[in-house]
Amino acid sequence: MTDSSSTLERPQTKRGFVGDIEEQTCANTDFRRVLYTGQHLQLVLMTLQPGEEIGEEVHEDRDQFFRFEEGSGVVLIDGKESPVEDDFAVVVPAGARHNVRNTGDRPLKLYTVYGPPEHKDGVVQATKEEADRRHHDEEWDGGTTE
Repeated sequence: MTDSSSTLERPQTKRGFVGDIEEQTCANTDFRRVLYTGQHLQLVLMTLQPGEEIGEEVHEDRDQFFRFEEGSGVVLIDGKESPVEDDFAVVVPAGARHNVRNTGDRPLKLYTVYGPPEHKDGVVQATKEEADRRHHDEEWDGGTTE
């Protein structure tokens, strides 16, 4: 009897993402830092400086989750503005026009989860200006972290 397992490839073991997301979010100083990209979800750290905003956008084909760890701001979803601060969470459904703006006097630290991914895996954009300049070159191309 032959051992057929030697001719079959074993699937690659996946590591996923495991880490202290609050600590990593609070330590982040980049406007956008993609931490992990899966086939269906993407984890991204963000920091908005006082007065800074992400900019109004609509994702027709993806939902987005935000979790705020430090600072204060407002989230706009289809014309409705809601204040946010430490420990707040927001879900933006696909097709909704939305924006996040820092209204406080210190950086607004947050992480976001896109489903499906939005940005190329591993993207780091230190400033909003860099993100605006490179946005179209760094849209998700199907690549994953592993």
